[in-house]
Amino acid sequence: MKSVPNITGKQPAFDLHDGMTLAQAARNTTQALQAAGIDGASRDARALVVAASRRPALDLIAYPDADLNDAAAVRLESMVQRRMRCEPVSRIIGEREFYGRTFQVNRATLDPRPDTETLVDAALEISAQEGFREQPIRILDIGTGSGCVIITLLAEIPSASGVATDISPAALAIAAVNADRLGVADRLELRQADALEGINDRYSLIVCNPPYIPSADIASLARDVRDYDPVSALDGGSDGMQIFQRIAPRLQSVIGSGQPPGWAIFEVGAYQASSVADILAANGLPACRTWKDLGGHTRCVAVRSLG
Repeated sequence: MKSVPNITGKQPAFDLHDGMTLAQAARNTTQALQAAGIDGASRDARALVVAASRRPALDLIAYPDADLNDAAAVRLESMVQRRMRCEPVSRIIGEREFYGRTFQVNRATLDPRPDTETLVDAALEISAQEGFREQPIRILDIGTGSGCVIITLLAEIPSASGVATDISPAALAIAAVNADRLGVADRLELRQADALEGINDRYSLIVCNPPYIPSADIASLARDVRDYDPVSALDGGSDGMQIFQRIAPRLQSVIGSGQPPGWAIFEVGAYQASSVADILAANGLPACRTWKDLGGHTRCVAVRSLG
């Protein structure tokens, strides 16, 4: 028998042994994660067993008595130890579900979260309203990370093409992988750039999920964010407004003009909407619309071209 003791040093919470089934592995993994104080232990256990066994997720239900082979057991042991240290499951298995699609992630990218799906919802709502779905529009994604936002939009709007920027070559590399895997690489240009650096064309739709956490708040974030998301994608300066202050003065020069008007949509922190709206208005673009996330927080602020 092979055992991995839990972090309390008490009776082993995670046992691997010859002939262990998928169901037993999921049960023991759940117990180990619960003992480590991990929320959602059962859900995470299933995901880790599926990833370690390299079997379809449905096999946990259809073939619960199937054996976990030795190689899978070794992989699972490592995965469980990492999760017990609060490393997110998406980091461990290297991918995250976002808006119904699977995206690869790495240490250079944010871990895509449900809150950011609000940004996609807002962009698709505006696209329907303005008739963008029937036009060969151009989309700009500022600070693309894994590419989850713009790739989703290109997949949902087949007539669109786009440009995505990021300061990190490693993030752009994983965005390129995701674009290729999801069939939009021929409509997406990736550029290494900071904010609107080098952007001179106009775009019908601009989306941005910037770093907006105030610097002093980083240390108090949950461990799975603070210790594993790149600081450069979190830290928004002393008040969280740094990137908005940098983008706003140039926004009118890159947002589409004419009819229909162009739109720029920003993800914002839970209590930042009014501050972001003030910055945009001070630069000649009064905020037009906001969207709330599933938690009821105002999560997106959008402005429209003045023509």
